[in-house]
Amino acid sequence: MADHSQSMSYNAGEAKGQAEVKKDQMVDKASGAMQSAKESCQQAGQQMKEKAQGAADTVKEATGMKK
Repeated sequence: MADHSQSMSYNAGEAKGQAEVKKDQMVDKASGAMQSAKESCQQAGQQMKEKAQGAADTVKEATGMKK
């Protein structure tokens, strides 16, 4: 009986360990995806800022406000 109980306990511990590893892998993937999305948003924001500045400069030049 002790062998069966130990085996069940071992299997339960093994399953718990594997579940924790899977959880950690999923958290790492999610973290990487979030970082990638953050960087993409920052790049898009920078591009929009540059385009807006270019448009403002064009208007200033067209109206003679830029010297």
